[in-house]
Amino acid sequence: MDIQSIYSLIEDDMTAVDNLIQQRLQSDVALINQLGFYIINSGGKRLRPAIAILSAKACGYEGDKHINLATIIEFIHTATLLHDDVVDNSAMRRGKETANNLWGNEASVLVGDFLYTRSFEMMVEMDSMRLMRILSSTTNIIAEGEVLQLLNCHDADTTEARYLEVIHHKTAKLFEAAGQLGAVISRSADDIEQAMARYAMHLGSAFQLVDDLLDYSQSSETIGKNIGDDLAEGKPTLPLIHAMRQGTDQQAAIIREAIEQGQRDRIDEIITIINETGAIDYTAHAAAQEVAHAKQALATLPETDYKQALLSLADFSISRDY
Repeated sequence: MDIQSIYSLIEDDMTAVDNLIQQRLQSDVALINQLGFYIINSGGKRLRPAIAILSAKACGYEGDKHINLATIIEFIHTATLLHDDVVDNSAMRRGKETANNLWGNEASVLVGDFLYTRSFEMMVEMDSMRLMRILSSTTNIIAEGEVLQLLNCHDADTTEARYLEVIHHKTAKLFEAAGQLGAVISRSADDIEQAMARYAMHLGSAFQLVDDLLDYSQSSETIGKNIGDDLAEGKPTLPLIHAMRQGTDQQAAIIREAIEQGQRDRIDEIITIINETGAIDYTAHAAAQEVAHAKQALATLPETDYKQALLSLADFSISRDY
């Protein structure tokens, strides 16, 4: 399946999620409506809600709680984006101005808080302590990941292990929750629940690895943000870590200075170093390994169109260019 076929399979469910998002975004405070609708409708792939829906369907779920679950997950994700862009001082996301660039940091942080609290209201309404336990723990781990990333910023000595710890906390954890909870609401056996969690966690890791390599291998128009934004923010991602490890002392020194100073003045030179040291291929291989683990986790799942969609989604995560 290509990405269009995957989304066509769950088109009605995704439409229901979009409708619920619009409904639950409503507030008596006009700025919340304005900023919230802007960020929610800014062109995201709705990947995490799609995983929650596909996981539930692959586990045989026939109710409607997956719509609420997918909406909660999207609200949590959107809140993290609002806070991320403030922390990173980002000006562009998905080819559009960031909310903080339009409304200011204060408004973005506070609307992010609104989305977090609205998601927890919706969790309570689902009346499942198990679901609340998983999602509250997930949200806490994501916050830890944000702090870990902050600690790594401008630190050119960040190791590959520390980098992977960040992406497992910051990105993969919400993917994992989406996969696991699709099985939870389906009342699947423990082994199926853990398989869905592993699948989604590895998928999330692969997705972030590809995001990080695209920052040095695609155009601004393709990826919807400025090339070298990670470098300007002082983020030592895997392409940079590998390039410093494999490059000459002079090459490593150039990248080290850029990370420590948070500058992209020599971005063309650094992209050349990344290519010469095989850092793009190394990062792509790491992502491919994560996808292999993700697909392996689905081995015990019954053969359905939804399982095939999950497998295809894993392939898409490493073949995409945006």
